[in-house]
Amino acid sequence: MKKHIGVLTSGGDCPGLNAAIRGVGKAAIDEMGMSVVGFCDGFRGLVHDRVIRVSGDQLAGILTDGGTILGTSRDKPHKMLVGSKTENMIPAAVDTYHHHGLSALVCIGGGGTQKNALRLVEQGLNVITLPKTIDNDIYGTDVSFGFDTALQIATEAIDRLHSTATSHHRIIVVETMGHRAGWLALGAGIAGGADVILIPEIPYSIDVVTDAIRARAQRGRRFSIVAVAEGAMTREEAETIEALVRQKKDAQSKRERKEVSARLQAFHENHVDHTVKLTEQLERLTGIESRLTILGHLQRGGTPSAADRILATRLGTACAELLRDGVHGVMVAARSEGVVPLPLDEVAGRKKLVPPDHPWVSAARLTGVCLGEP
Repeated sequence: MKKHIGVLTSGGDCPGLNAAIRGVGKAAIDEMGMSVVGFCDGFRGLVHDRVIRVSGDQLAGILTDGGTILGTSRDKPHKMLVGSKTENMIPAAVDTYHHHGLSALVCIGGGGTQKNALRLVEQGLNVITLPKTIDNDIYGTDVSFGFDTALQIATEAIDRLHSTATSHHRIIVVETMGHRAGWLALGAGIAGGADVILIPEIPYSIDVVTDAIRARAQRGRRFSIVAVAEGAMTREEAETIEALVRQKKDAQSKRERKEVSARLQAFHENHVDHTVKLTEQLERLTGIESRLTILGHLQRGGTPSAADRILATRLGTACAELLRDGVHGVMVAARSEGVVPLPLDEVAGRKKLVPPDHPWVSAARLTGVCLGEP
């Protein structure tokens, strides 16, 4: 019986999504005789049955394009805004799956997509996922496509900011994305020759950072580049978060858990502009003019790197092979030069953070980079 496959992209856009769609589609259609449909705008398209037939014409010429031809959204099927209400739309997603007679659904996305895909698996659907994110924080895979391109963009930005920093004798603070993982700031900081790198996994002391910058100035280095992950925090802030997490875990009632969750949410909302405050602090404490550059969505756009095109194609074609063999309920993880199908219940809800003993961390320390540690 001919297999009929659905594909969607969910979460934030990133370089390599189209390469992954192409890899799945070309292998499934041309080599394995499957038919493929795409759902528009992530899980919302699945819920509302917004579908397009995927053929060679749609796949032609998209390998080098950024973004996704299917569109994307951050909608969660179990908590989807419908009108003015939040509804559980998983039953509608299941109905669409069966209406199209799908053999399996391919969900391409980050950590949130892995959790949403698992919810569909628990409803009896055949689902397989591909790991994409510029944050590189998906558990179980060596690397996620999108990361290499974002790393190159962030590194080039730091390279360019060096000339302004040196010409004006300034501190330049560069904020990268990464959510609560420090891979992007750490990698770009090392590759771009940053003097200070601050990541969420290593809470920093502002005094240690300012002492390092003053020491550079005393040696005649009258500028500094500070690469900061958007989730970086001080040691005091990290202790606050740890205390709140413990309180939530130890809460005896639903009301108590809800109150602690609200305090955690408020903390993260107030933390959004932390690099603005950090830049002001550095100027005040060092007496050196300081400027902030937030790279933001710039890191997510544009043509994917060669490495991301190859990785997305490799994972996409491996996904088609697994579907041919009847494998589902897994994420296709990159391992060395091969792939490993990891059960979704081992991936969903887990993060791949930077280990304190990671070789990148060691390399940064040994080249004199300040990580904000005592």
